[in-house]
Amino acid sequence: MDIELPFIAPLDNLKLGESIQTELNNKTKPLGSLGQLESLAKQLGLILNSPNPILVQPQLVVFAGDHGLTNQGISAFPSDVTWQMVENFLAGGAAVSVLSRQHQLDLTIVDTGIAKEILPRKGLIIKKLALGTADSSQALAMQPAQCLQAIKNGQEIICGLPGNVLLLGEMGIGNTAAASLIMSRMLGIPITHCTGAGTGLDKAGLLKKINVLEGVLKRHSQASSAIEILSAFGGFEIATMVGAILQAAAQRRVIVVDGFITSAAVLIAHALAPNVLQYCIFSHCSHEQAHGQLLHYLNVQPLLDLDLRLGEGSGAALAWPLLISACHLLNEMASFSSAQISTKNRS
Repeated sequence: MDIELPFIAPLDNLKLGESIQTELNNKTKPLGSLGQLESLAKQLGLILNSPNPILVQPQLVVFAGDHGLTNQGISAFPSDVTWQMVENFLAGGAAVSVLSRQHQLDLTIVDTGIAKEILPRKGLIIKKLALGTADSSQALAMQPAQCLQAIKNGQEIICGLPGNVLLLGEMGIGNTAAASLIMSRMLGIPITHCTGAGTGLDKAGLLKKINVLEGVLKRHSQASSAIEILSAFGGFEIATMVGAILQAAAQRRVIVVDGFITSAAVLIAHALAPNVLQYCIFSHCSHEQAHGQLLHYLNVQPLLDLDLRLGEGSGAALAWPLLISACHLLNEMASFSSAQISTKNRS
C-alpha cells in the first residue's frame, strides 16, 4: 500500500540548540537545576525554530471511533459508551472538557467511525468511515483504502486548525486492545506483555482478552509493515491520529502525546517517518501496564506519572501548564549578568 508522506524536517539546527542551551545555562540558577523543564524548553525552541518560543492557540483534538473486536467481549464496557462519552464531551461534562476550559485549550471532537450517527454541531468534525471497524478476529479491522483515507483525513483536519500545538486525545471502547495488538506486532513483544485491564477488566476478563488477542495476531500473521499492521488491527481513530501526527510534525507544531493509545499512534507514525518523534512531548506514563514499555522503546521521558488511565487527552491537558512554564522560564528568567548576580567560582 502506498502513502504520500509529508516532509518532516529533522530538528538539527545545531546553532539554535547551542544558543538555547547557553541561554538556559546562564539563567539565575544552578546549572541544570530545573531538570526536565530545561530539556523541554530546548525542545520547544527547536520545534518552533525560535530561541524565544511562544505557544499559540493550542488544539486538543479527541479522535473517536468504535471497534468491531468488542463483539468478542474484550471490554468491561459496551460499545455504546463511545457515543455516549462523545455526547458528554460535546456537552462539556467530561474530564477533558473541564481541563480544556481550565487551561483555555480549544477542544475538537472527531467522529472517525463511531457506531452511531452523531448530529453535527460546534466542536465536532465528522470524518466517519464506517459504523466502527470490522471485527479483527474475523477480518481486517480496516480495508487498506479505509486505512489510507483515515490517515488522509487526519492530515486534512490539522490543515484546518489554527495554532502551533496539537494535544492528542482519543475515545473508543476496545481501543486499548487495538493499541496492544499494534505494539505487540510492531515491537515483537508477546501480547501478554502488551495487554492490560483497559477500562477495568477483572482477572478473568483480562485472560479472555489476551486469548482473543492471541487469536487476532495469528489470523493476521502476515501483516508486517506499519500500514499493514494498522489496517489489520485498527482502529479508525488511531489511523486518523497517525495522519494528524504526521501533518502536525510537517507543519512544525508541538505534539503533546497523551496515553497508551495515542502513543501507539505515534509508534506507527514514527515507523513511517522517524523524524516525527522529535516533535512529540509525552505528557505522562499511564497506569496501563504496557505504556511504560512503549515509552522505553521510543526512548522518551514523560513529564508526569499520576497513575492515569482515562484517556480522552486528560494527561495531555494536565501536562500543558508545564509547556507554558518552560517557555516563560526560557523567555523571561534573568541571566546572572542581567541580574548582576555573582556566578559560581570556577577554580
